Amino acid sequence: MDFKLFGEVFVTLLVITDPPGMVPIFLALTGALPVRERRRAAWQAVALALGVIVVFAVAGQTLLAYLHIELPALQAAGGLLLILVALELLTGKADDPGQQSTSNIALVPLGTPLLAGPGAIVATMLFVQRAETAADYLAIALGIVAVMVVVWLTLRFSGGIVKVLRPGGIEVLTRIAGLLLAAIAVQLIADAVAAFVRSYLTSSPP
Repeated sequence: MDFKLFGEVFVTLLVITDPPGMVPIFLALTGALPVRERRRAAWQAVALALGVIVVFAVAGQTLLAYLHIELPALQAAGGLLLILVALELLTGKADDPGQQSTSNIALVPLGTPLLAGPGAIVATMLFVQRAETAADYLAIALGIVAVMVVVWLTLRFSGGIVKVLRPGGIEVLTRIAGLLLAAIAVQLIADAVAAFVRSYLTSSPP
């Protein structure tokens, strides 16, 4: 196995998924849920993220080409989705556990587009394009799995923070997480628009 490639995949995806940065958002979305539901949301989000990344690693280029979708469009769509979630956090609409479904929270926005977002998808597709041997593919696969394990462990044991913060602290954390999510969403959309502009300028005749 190519341990250098494994290290590149692991570090790159770990930086993109940012497990410590995911903790406040995860707690903001699941802080009002029972411990068992919160833990289930953690593994569901990681399982979905792993599945999405694997699908795009295997057939990402073919799928996007078939649907005539460019990567900036995928990035902008993820940004718009995050804006909707951020508005719910900022306005308090996400505070009522009775209106929340653990599966929905785990799938959107935790599993995608936060964990398996445009950054992780594009990075994985680029690594797969570089792979030439079975050992390279093995290194990439193990790197992806290792990152998902780290993310799961981070989310799984983040529940201790809930006991420290109490309901008042969770409410403050929810508003902060909403602001951070809004900023991430705006950055995703801005990057997508910039990519579209660059593509237009390079493709248009002088």
